[in-house]
Amino acid sequence: MRGGGRVSATERTPRRNASRPRAYDIVIVGGGLVGASLALALAGAARRVLLIEGVAPDSSLQPSFDERTTALGNASRRIFEGLGVWDHLARAAAPIRVIHISDAGHFGGARLRAEEQGVEAFGYVIPNRVIGAALWRALQQAEGVTLRVPARVTAIEIAADGAALTVTDSDGTEESVTARLLVAADGAQSVVRAAAGIAAAVADYEQVAITAAVTTDRPSDGTAYERFTASGPVAVLPLRDGGYGTVWACPAAHAAQLLQLSDAAYLAALQGRFGWRIGRLLRAGRRASYPLKLSRAAASVGTRTVLVGNAAQGLHPVAGQGFNLGLRDAALLAEHIVAAGGDPGSPELLDGYCRARAADRSGVVRFTDSLVRLFASRLPGVSVLRDLGLVLFDLSPPAKRALARVSLGFGGPMPRLARGLTLT
Repeated sequence: MRGGGRVSATERTPRRNASRPRAYDIVIVGGGLVGASLALALAGAARRVLLIEGVAPDSSLQPSFDERTTALGNASRRIFEGLGVWDHLARAAAPIRVIHISDAGHFGGARLRAEEQGVEAFGYVIPNRVIGAALWRALQQAEGVTLRVPARVTAIEIAADGAALTVTDSDGTEESVTARLLVAADGAQSVVRAAAGIAAAVADYEQVAITAAVTTDRPSDGTAYERFTASGPVAVLPLRDGGYGTVWACPAAHAAQLLQLSDAAYLAALQGRFGWRIGRLLRAGRRASYPLKLSRAAASVGTRTVLVGNAAQGLHPVAGQGFNLGLRDAALLAEHIVAAGGDPGSPELLDGYCRARAADRSGVVRFTDSLVRLFASRLPGVSVLRDLGLVLFDLSPPAKRALARVSLGFGGPMPRLARGLTLT
């Protein structure tokens, strides 16, 4: 999600609003799924909130609200219930009642069933555009939230007592604003993170994810598949209309070839890679692609600054944990801000939030990164060991219960919204 661009202290546009800077308690840069969720969580909390987003939510160029799908865990579902948008999302939500894990060409495999874990579903698959539309529809009516879209941040200065920003609208009009807390929700290439002087480590998986919705001759039955192959994992998720959302991770050179294929040729290639578990592939929707990297900020908070979502950590899509983790960032940050009741950018508040999120963040990063590297390893004997591990996992009810709880977080306090409680 792009809430900014290249930030320059000297960049100027033809028109400028010369009035005194408009003061806000919290400025959120980036109105993607995480940033919009945070703004909505803070609505009505007696805080002056500004949300800045560079691309209109209904634009075809909006990268966060495209045809990709997101698998929401039950904790995320409860957060959206607390934000008042779940009723809109439920109409397009496909429940995941079974998770099937397999290692292509090897004997290992496992199945998890929601009924065996005492839940209706492990999670729900929803198109990103549906989530984005519901959030922005609610934001239009949100108390205390000002929306600047399309607009971008063209200058940032951060000091101990607050942040000063220049916001430039699409018509070239500039406005100066101040914030007691500046939130970076502007993605893995965050300009806010850079302005705050927070470094980020990036590990390139040397893979590209190709996403597409497909239909088959066998309607989806609530089963989600994670199939690990020699060139990368293939995720196949059920959709509400009976089709499937697919995410095929493969080396960049191979991805470039696949993106050039006709729909029929692409379906044949995907069928050959994934197999026939969902029947014959009949049609494919528009394909999209994005590079797969692990990015981790050196710190999640700085002076008057906090990072959430992909600005703090960008994950491989294996196991579908990235957005769920970012949503917990937003929910717990809103909880800390509301509970503190004073200065939202104080060092004490930001330090408490950082400590509260540390275990969950580090746990999810380790979990997803380990999965990618374990199943990508071609070292002798590793495939036998991991397949034995899958078999033992499939025979272990405690292990299945532990994996079923992954969407609830990896440690630290769970946000009140994620527990089905009010924000305060």
